[in-house]
Amino acid sequence: MNPVPEPRALGAFLKARRAQLTPRECGLPGADTPRKVAGLRREEVAQLAAISVDYYTRLEQGRVRASASVLETLVRALRLDEDQQTYLYEIAGRTDARPRHRRPAQRPRPAMRRLLDQLTETPALVLGKRLDILSWNPAAAALYTDFSAVRPARRNYVHLLFTDPVFRALYLDWKSDARDAVAALRMEAATDPDDPELARLVGELSLQDADFRSWWAEHRVITASYGTKRYRHPLVGDLTLDCDTWACPDGSGQRLMVLTAEPDSRSHDGLRILTSWKPEPADAPAPGQPFNA
Repeated sequence: MNPVPEPRALGAFLKARRAQLTPRECGLPGADTPRKVAGLRREEVAQLAAISVDYYTRLEQGRVRASASVLETLVRALRLDEDQQTYLYEIAGRTDARPRHRRPAQRPRPAMRRLLDQLTETPALVLGKRLDILSWNPAAAALYTDFSAVRPARRNYVHLLFTDPVFRALYLDWKSDARDAVAALRMEAATDPDDPELARLVGELSLQDADFRSWWAEHRVITASYGTKRYRHPLVGDLTLDCDTWACPDGSGQRLMVLTAEPDSRSHDGLRILTSWKPEPADAPAPGQPFNA
């Protein structure tokens, strides 16, 4: 049974904890600027937790009850140790919502893997929850990057869009595509708002990138099931590709993202050249075996 929330105690704890932290140790810009009051401002805590200043203010004032997902972001933003986390969840009346362990690792379905194997000249990815990149074919690696060289914890479509310079430079309409990706991630949040991995991803990108922070605060949502993407690849030049995404019918949240070009177009020829030039990675699987994360 959950304890009764103590709004005043929660507000007092949040105020005390932010007073103990400095902008420098939290990696905030302007950390060397002199300030009259020690510790973090409300605006800075809200920024670190990827929530609005108004919402955080109401939390400190005891006028709103914190959701489990917000508590997870506050744990990270305020750098709480184990005992402090226990206390936070206790006074927030959310002890049963406290994350006990990480979610099980996502694995691409065998049918998805077979589809990837059969798409030889068509870049394709299997996207999981949070737009994690679960699997890909050689054509997708040729277009984007060698995903096998990316740490699994960073193998996320949105994370790469905002943090990987090479991945980012491929997009001719980066601002539009990145904003759509944030809106798609927002839609993901609606299906599992208490996902701690999603909270960590949003918090990290909000801290690192002002555009992400601004677009996340818009609460714009899209399904991103189809559209057109324009790339500028260093080997074959400009490519205009149709991007279609199909959801897996088993409720796993996995989707197959496929990029195709108009037949006999310059982009179609570019894809064929690109996939023929790209050498197989050293750890590529044997013929007939799935190429996946």
